[in-house]
Amino acid sequence: MLSLDSLAVHAGRSGLTEQGVHAVPIDLSTTAPLPSVHHGGQAYEQMATGGVHLEGQSTVYQRLWNPTVARFEQGVAVLEGAPEAVAFATGMAALSAVLLATVAAGKKHVVAVRPLYGGSDHVLASGVLGTEVTFATPDGVRAALRPDTGLVVVETPANPSLELVDIARLAADADGVPLLVDNTFASPVLQQPLSHGATLVLHSATKFLGGHGDAMGGVVATSPEWATRLRQVRAVTGGILTPWPAYLLHRGLATLPVRVRAQQATAHKVAAALAGHGLVKAVHYPGLPECDPLGLVGTQMSGPGSLMAFELSSAEHAERIPAEVRMITHAVSLGGIDTLIQHPAGLTHRPVAAEAKPHARLLRLSVGLEDAADIVADLVQAIERTR
Repeated sequence: MLSLDSLAVHAGRSGLTEQGVHAVPIDLSTTAPLPSVHHGGQAYEQMATGGVHLEGQSTVYQRLWNPTVARFEQGVAVLEGAPEAVAFATGMAALSAVLLATVAAGKKHVVAVRPLYGGSDHVLASGVLGTEVTFATPDGVRAALRPDTGLVVVETPANPSLELVDIARLAADADGVPLLVDNTFASPVLQQPLSHGATLVLHSATKFLGGHGDAMGGVVATSPEWATRLRQVRAVTGGILTPWPAYLLHRGLATLPVRVRAQQATAHKVAAALAGHGLVKAVHYPGLPECDPLGLVGTQMSGPGSLMAFELSSAEHAERIPAEVRMITHAVSLGGIDTLIQHPAGLTHRPVAAEAKPHARLLRLSVGLEDAADIVADLVQAIERTR
């Protein structure tokens, strides 16, 4: 069995030698020739109902299947240790497909563990996709289950607080209800939720998987049964990932382990520097012992990652800092090659209900590939200039 580093380079790249190419080809065709009405119709029905594309079969139409997208899906499935993966245009499209598949199966109730990404929290709280949500703490999931509960949702590390949740315990408490884990912050390099009892693993592929801030996508790694359901939703809603971003995201997988580990090493240094600064009131980073009370780093996770949050003494101070950084970019998103800072309460978590919204004195930092000393110097000057 190849190591994860080798799998990251080679997953989804089978058959290239037979095609006489070294780089993954990009198939931009929106439609495909049909051998006959009968065979075209069979292929259409096969894929529109969630089936996989069969060898020698027409691809019919890009909304149903695309070979470049399929290669990216294969790569993610291998890295997550999943039988299959299904890719979507965005992370939110991926989550929406899971929710729609859950409702279609007659299970409209969802138990969600807060905190979650603001967009995830919003779509659940709004009920716009036909779900009814009960928000719970990790300890309250079992009590929140109902006969019509079709899904339990958790994000660990959590956005933006970096809280860690024991996936195996949560899977046990879900008592057979499918468990979806948003693994965006950790990536499969640091955490593989399926091995701890999760049913579905979701990524905003825009973040670490792509890694360069130039391609949007979402993906769910899961069982063949769930993959079939998700492909059917994708086919009828049109949420498929398109070939060009699929190519970029697949290319990002090859350097994923190198990037994640380098960013993590830098994040250790940045977190330590912030924790020792007199104007910083708290640092939330799983690499700090006080931020991992369950001891999940080293067991569930192989490392703490490169995301952190830190608190200032006041909301006013926190809101001024992003405008004063010089090298760091003030922007939403995360997991790219450059360091990003943002104010969750005012941006990504703006739609979240008041009782669950992050405190306005908190900032989130996604550590990139710059030198740790340069990141720290930029943060310190911005913190001190705005006090």
